[in-house]
Order: sequence, then C-alpha cells, then structure tokens
Amino acid sequence: MPALACCVDAAHAPPGYALAGDISLPPPVTFTGALPLATTTDDADTNTSHWTPSMSSTLYRIDGWGAPYFAVNTAGNISVMPHGLGTLPHQEIDLLKIVKKVSDPKHSGGLGLQLPLIVRFPDVLKNRLESLQSAFEFAIQEQGYDGHYQGVYPVKCNQDRFVVEDIVKFGSPFRFGLEAGSKPELLLAMSCLCKGNQEALLVCNGFKDREYISLAIVARKLALNTVIVLEQEEELDLVVEISKKLCIRPVIGLRAKLRTKHSGHFGSTSGEKGKFGLNTTQVLRVVKKLENLGMLDCLQLLHFHIGSQIPTTALLADGVGEAAQIYCELVRLGAQMRVIDIGGGLGIDYDGTKSCDSDISVGYGLEEYAAAVVSAVQFVCDRRSVKHPVICSESGRAIVSHHSVLIFEAIGASSYGAPTLSTIGLQYLVEGLSDEARADYHSLSAATMIGDYENCVLYMEQLKQRCVEQFKQGTLGMEQLASVDGLCELVSSAIGAKDPVRTYHVNLSVFTSIPDFWGIDQMFPIVPVHRLDEKPTAKGILSDLTCDSDGKIDRFIGGESSLPLHELEGNDGGYYLGMFLGGAYEEALGGLHNLFGGPSVVRVMQRDGPHGFAVTRAVPGPSSGDVLRVMQHEPELMFETLKHRAQEFAADENGHDDDEDVDEKSMMNAAALAARLAFSFDNMPYLVASSSCALNAMENNGFYYCSSDEFSEVVTDSTCA
Repeated sequence: MPALACCVDAAHAPPGYALAGDISLPPPVTFTGALPLATTTDDADTNTSHWTPSMSSTLYRIDGWGAPYFAVNTAGNISVMPHGLGTLPHQEIDLLKIVKKVSDPKHSGGLGLQLPLIVRFPDVLKNRLESLQSAFEFAIQEQGYDGHYQGVYPVKCNQDRFVVEDIVKFGSPFRFGLEAGSKPELLLAMSCLCKGNQEALLVCNGFKDREYISLAIVARKLALNTVIVLEQEEELDLVVEISKKLCIRPVIGLRAKLRTKHSGHFGSTSGEKGKFGLNTTQVLRVVKKLENLGMLDCLQLLHFHIGSQIPTTALLADGVGEAAQIYCELVRLGAQMRVIDIGGGLGIDYDGTKSCDSDISVGYGLEEYAAAVVSAVQFVCDRRSVKHPVICSESGRAIVSHHSVLIFEAIGASSYGAPTLSTIGLQYLVEGLSDEARADYHSLSAATMIGDYENCVLYMEQLKQRCVEQFKQGTLGMEQLASVDGLCELVSSAIGAKDPVRTYHVNLSVFTSIPDFWGIDQMFPIVPVHRLDEKPTAKGILSDLTCDSDGKIDRFIGGESSLPLHELEGNDGGYYLGMFLGGAYEEALGGLHNLFGGPSVVRVMQRDGPHGFAVTRAVPGPSSGDVLRVMQHEPELMFETLKHRAQEFAADENGHDDDEDVDEKSMMNAAALAARLAFSFDNMPYLVASSSCALNAMENNGFYYCSSDEFSEVVTDSTCA
C-alpha cells in the first residue's frame, strides 16, 4: 500500500469527504523520528483541573489594566468594583449576572434585550471623577500651591445624555464643568450645566462661525461660566462684533501652539505644525488688538494640548512648563489671566504594562500626573512672581473609559473537517495525480516517515499547489482536491506543524462597536467574562458579522496575535466576552457598515441586596428599521410594498379557486408572511441567540439564526397544509 497509508488510516480525523472504497481503520501507527503532536497548552500546566481564577487574572493581565475596578472572583467570573478601592466585598458586582439578567427572556425574569450590550456603571464614573479631583487636591496641598483645580469634561469623548448628566451631577461639588467642540455639543453642554454648579466652566473649543460664537455669548448671558477659546486669529473679530451687538462682555481664552511635541500616534495635534491654536506671533497680535479695543481684561484663559495618551510625566512637565511661561508672559502684557487649561492627555494603561514606550500604555497614575502638573506650573509662576492660576484639565479618556463594558457572544468557532481517507481511497487519489504531483507525494511520504519537518512542509506546499493547478485545468475532481487538503492537514498534525489558532465568530460589528481598532490599530483588553476558573485550551482570533475582511480582531494587548479562549459548550450556554476600557470615543465614532447598528445599553448601579446591583435604565439597540431610516430609507413604505407583494403571492398560489377555505388560508398565509416581515424590521440586525431556540448551523462557520418566541409563533401559524 502507499507509504502514507499508515498515516492516513491511523489518523482520527473528523468525518468530511469519504472516498470510494472506505474500509475499517487499522490500529494507529507511530512514525519513527516524527516530531511530537502540537498542543495548545503549556507542558508545565497540562492538568486543567489545577487551574484557578488567579491564573486567569495573570494570563489576561487583569490586575494590570483592570485595577481597581475589575477582577476575577472565586466563581471564575469578572467582578466589577464600582467604588474602586473603596468597594466593600458585598458591593462587588458579578458581570455574568448582569448579562444573564439583561439577556434572559422576560418570562424567565430577564429584560429580554439582545446582545451585543454596553453596560454602563455610573458608580465607576463617579469614582473616576472623585479620584481625579482628589489627586489634584492632594498635589496642591502637598506642594503648597495657592490655586485650585477645576476640571472640565470634553463631551466629544462620549456624548451620551446620561453620561454627560452624570458627570455634571457627580462633579457639581467641586465645580466640574464641560468642554464643547461643535454647535450641537455646545447646546447639550449649555442645557446640562443649567443643573450644575454655577462656577463650573463651559469651555468652547473648536473652529467657530458666527452661530457658534453667538451661542457661546448667549450662554454667558444665561449666567453660565463660558469661555470662548480662540483656535484661529480671525475668530476674535467675530467675538468682538457679536459681543458688542448683544451687549455682553465675553471671557476669552486662546489656544497656544507649543514647541513641545508628543512623538506618539496621538501627538499629531501638538507642536508648531499642529492642527489647532495660535503661534507666538498670532498670540501677540491678539493681545495687541484686545488692548486697542480696551478688552484685554477679557483675556483670562490659556489653553494648550500636547496630545492624547501622554506617555511620561517628563514630557507632560516639559509641555506644562512651556505653557506656564506663555501664561506668565500674557500676565506681563496686561491680560487678566486666571486659568491655565492643560487640555487632555491623561493616559490610560490599556495593557497593564505601565510602559512609557507604547501608545496603549502610560508610565504613571493619577497622583503622579497631578503632581507633575502642579509642580511645573508652580515652579514657573513662582520664578516669575505670578499668582498661581486655576488649573483646568480636559481629561475625557481618563474619566469615561473604565465605566463602560462591551459584552458580546462567541457564536461559533472554525474547525477544519479533514476528510476520512482509507488505503483504497488514497490509492484512488494518487492515481489521479500528475507525474510531478505524484513525485511530491512520494517525497512527502518519505519525509513524514523520518520526521523531517522542513521537507514535510516544503513537499506539502508543492503538492497542494500542483493539485490546485490540476483542478483549474479540469484534470482533478473536487473530491480529490479536498482529499489532498485533508491529507496535508493530517500530516501537519502528525509533525506538529498545524496552526493552533482558530477563528471565533462573534455577534458583533468591529466597525460599529470597536472602530478605533480598525481605524488606528487601538487595542483594548478583551477577556471572557466567565469560565475563568477553567484553563483556556484554545487560541483564537475574533471574526465579526460584517461582510468585510477587515472585520476581525487579530491583535491583542501584550503584542499577542491570538487570545486564549475556551472551547464552546454547544447549546448549553453562551460564551461571553467583554471589551474593557472602551467608554471613550468608540460609541461616537462607530459607523453603520453592513447596516449593523449600535448595541443595547443598560445602566447598572450598585445596590445592597441579594444581587448587589439594579438595572436603572435599559435601552434596546437600534432595529433594522432604525438603521434603514438613518440611510434615508422609509421602513414603513418598504413594509407596505413587501406586504402587498405577499398578498399577491398568496393569491397567485391558489389560482382562481373560489373555495372559501382556500381564500381564508391564503389570507392567513399572507398575514403570516407580513408578520415575519414586520418582525425583521423591528428586530436588531444582529443574530438572536437563545438556548431555548433551534439553532441552524451555516456550513463550517458556526453562524446561526435563532427566532424569538414571537417569531416562532408566526412560523408555526404559517405551516403549509
């Protein structure tokens, strides 16, 4: 028999194609000199029964990026500590319990919402604000600084109504304000700050036209503490003109272009070539113009921005020191300066490494950041004998990133179904090969028998390529081509060359929910939210639902190209993954690729009680009709068109039969079809997963569609007679 027959007949491969003449397989044969089989587990930890939650915490670096808000509990689930370090043991929230509460059907006591899901934790948001405020207050007291800290939240990071309202509410005791960069953002900021602290700043950034400036000056008339920050020199003329017309004296700030430059990805807005701000010549012209107009007292704030994710406090202190010099110069020139706004830049440690050389990590915490800022401002002002200014920051990413968790489900995983090959089937395959391909086959056989890894790989690739060429020429059948693939797969497994990375299909759109990964290669921590008391035995990448090759996640924190994952458990329960630290920018930047809309959203507060939490707000994600409407379609008209077609189809199906029973059946069928259509318009575009439903697998990818209870009833009613 052919030399590779022992390999083929001994292999325990899943059923796929079977060639003619399949016979019983003989006992396994071990190759002399063959390399050991590939595994996905470490030799030192092959016994999964000894796996503990703390091992998962180390594996996924949860203690690094998650502290003090996320950890692994003894049940192997992700726990949320809503009050950070101040969270008591009974206040911890089991994330899996939230997922179950939200996604379980209503008749089982759940909310019946569909995944994917964003879970917001206002308690975490409150703790982030308080921690930032405390860090600056401690630095101010420790260093004897003679001013105070008064931050603003840049609403562009997350414009969700309840996020902004929470920040205004939670920040009111320490005069926390808002920053706007467009007219809609200014309108929402004005509305929210009507319920905030009267001293809270409303900082107006971004490019401005007449309407924007008019709105900002009206906000001042409404007793909001508004500052119009000049991004361009020309904006000053509009500010002067409109303020005179409305008889309102404005408070003006200016954004300076610093020479200090952040060299990372997020530093493109800094330096002399930055997109925003005035250079020193323009600053001097603005000062001179205000002086000539008798309005130099209106200039009260200096703003600058080094860039997001400032990696080190050394770079931060350098930029703040330069800005403080400009501030002192403005004071010397006669401006009634009061506030130095250091902009954003307070970074997030996305990978838990505390690295200074990465765009996804920073080498400091809140306390070090605040101390560096206060020290740099104080040093310059003391040397120039200038009164210490109010320190303002626009730390949006650092405020909102932690409070939001994206939950999504893995709905299947790829697995290669190698064909079952017998001795006779293999002989049939070999006889169909060209002379060159047959020579490669014999060379592969010889290399396999002696465990020659390098030549095995070489001859496998040559054999496959020659067979593909034969197939293109029509001299090799599809069954034979599949058998060649299966043969090479079996040999790869035998010599340990099989790629251990699998593709996990997830019920998600990367473009909608994690756009920064696709757009700028931004990585976020992704972790299973349960089963962390089990050793993950697979490595995987994540593939989303979109019909786009970029719709995948194949890079992970720690420089990894795959993620440790667990085997899926079939229909017994879902496998839920969480993306963490994504509360800034992702929702606002998300698009509608393939018309997948945003996730469902719930707001969860810590409560003393049996479950430890309460869902205070639950909003289902946009329906198919909603996303169609965004693209200028009219779902109501679309439905009527399809409903009319269904009625015509039902009538044509029964011909001209005058039987009343037939007419009634036609009407019922038409109504059932219309109900199906209505359901599709009203439901979210994502796949519906439920353990109580029948699952329909699609080929090898593991995708399925599962109907809701209502849709199942429609299907039952419309069965054919």
